[in-house]
Parts: sequence; structure tokens; C-alpha cells
Amino acid sequence: MKILITGGAGYIGSICAEEVINAGHDVTIYDDLSEGHRSAVDPRAKFILGRPEEPCNILNAVKSVQPDAIMHFAASALVSESMTNPKKYFHNNVVNGVELLDAAVECGVKKFVFSSTCATYGPPDRVPMTEDLPQRPINPYGESKLMFEKVLQWYSRIYGLEFIAFRYFNAAGASEKYGEHHRTETHLIPNVFKVVLGQKPRLEIFGADYPTPDGTCIRDYIHIIDLAQAHILGLEPGKHGFYNLGNGDGYSVREAIQTCEKIAGRKIPANEKPRREGDPPRLVASAEKAIRELGWRPKYSKLEDIVATAWSWHSRNPNGYPD
Repeated sequence: MKILITGGAGYIGSICAEEVINAGHDVTIYDDLSEGHRSAVDPRAKFILGRPEEPCNILNAVKSVQPDAIMHFAASALVSESMTNPKKYFHNNVVNGVELLDAAVECGVKKFVFSSTCATYGPPDRVPMTEDLPQRPINPYGESKLMFEKVLQWYSRIYGLEFIAFRYFNAAGASEKYGEHHRTETHLIPNVFKVVLGQKPRLEIFGADYPTPDGTCIRDYIHIIDLAQAHILGLEPGKHGFYNLGNGDGYSVREAIQTCEKIAGRKIPANEKPRREGDPPRLVASAEKAIRELGWRPKYSKLEDIVATAWSWHSRNPNGYPD
């Protein structure tokens, strides 16, 4: 298949693109490089430098590729930033997303695979979180993703565009070639390794008084290659709807730090800070539907295995990508 991957120079998109190519598909990446890195683009992929602010830029990109399917990873994704600059999130995640959908319909694209988020649920009524839970996002990031999910459903109903959307929390780990390098790093595991590599003096733990066994938040982690494999399964004709992804087990912040310490062989100094507003004590997604209906079988079920791949990449690329 010919696949257009938006956001294919970012952390998740680049490794998904690598796996899609390994699966035998012809890939073109569209990315404006505002968050992604040109050196994270697999050399086997074609590359289009996106300029979504220019009229018809997205449409022209889709026309030039004439893809059988689109994988949509491009998004603004910092929760805290969305609370101070919601305009950016609704414009990039919704307005530009709808423009991409319009281009897909105009060009006769048959399949649309959307990388969504469990942030659409907000604080859950129960965990593990299943797809039937009410969606009550508590920040513009989650709201923007939910808005696009609703647009997707209407485009499917009216235009016949078959879509599948994946919701998940913390993508982690790395492939042999590509890893996690954000210009603004908010994720726990890479921030732990910044301390190990001497790029930060200590780690900050936000909240140590939650009603959890060790007082810190419990979160779900999914290996980036397992995430990519789910998206590849979503390309199959007839696969449709919303699916949660996760490893089924949550790990506390302290457990994640201890795992990183074990893998890196070094103690990580940390300071305890007050809770961040809106952080629930426990967030774990149930992937039972994806396992049952898509035949998804994650290979990296243990946090230690996920962290080991991340450390391998960070230790070899301490400054991330050169550009």
C-alpha cells in the first residue's frame, strides 16, 4: 500500500514509519519539522516538508502521493501548553486535521488511521479504562483530540471514509535507529536519562501523597514498536472504530525511576514537588478489545524491557538528533 504518514519525523511517527516500511509498504512522510527532526525520517521514505499554514498545502501533498491510506500522527501534544495556548491546539489538531480529512475524501483515500489519546476520557470512572467510558477531557489537548474523533465519525458516516483510532497514554522505548527527542521534554523516562547523562541535576517528582502504594501516580506505558504494530493492523480493510492500547499494568513514578536506575546502573537524585493540577492517581488503559478484535500481541509487556531499549538509544545519542 501507499501510505502517507503525517508527523512522521516525530518520536511516535518516525518509528511507526520505520515499522510500516519494514512491513513492505511504500511510505511518504509529511511533517513541518516544528517538533520533528529531519534526521529521524527513515531514508527509505519519501519526504514532504509540510507548510500547513499555506493554502492548499495539505491538499497538494495528498494529491501528489495519492495514498491508499493515511496515518495521522501530526499534533500539538503538550497538556500544560494547551492550558495556556488553546488556540494552537484547536487550530493544529482540529482545523488542520479537518483539512487533511477533506483532502483524503477529495483524493479517494480508503483508510484513515488516527493516533488519538486516552486524554479524551479525562479522569476515569474506573481503571483499567475501556472504550465505553464517558469522554470528559479536562484540558484543550484532550478536547481537541476528542473533537477530531467526532469529525472522523461524521466523515465515515457521510463520506464512507473507513477509520480506526487508537487511544493510549505513555509511548516509551526506542527502536535500534530512532528514539525520543522532544524540544520540550515532559516525559518521565527521557527526563530520568537526562539526569543520568548529566544534562539535568535531578529529577522532579510531582506529587508523593497520592492514594497509591508508594504515594506517586501510577501510569500505563506502551512500547513504541508495539504501538506501531497496532497501527499497522489498523490498515487492514474492515478494521474500524476506537481501540485503547496499553500493557495492562500500571507502574508508579517511583517504580519507573527504580527501573531506569537498574537499567542505567546509577542512582537518580530526585526532588518531590507539589501535585500538578488535574493529575489523577491512576491511569491504565485496557487493551482487551484490540487484542480480541485486531489480534494485537504486544512484545514488550515489562517496563524493564521498554526502558532497556530507551536507554540503549539515549546512551548512544545523548544529545538526541543532530538537527
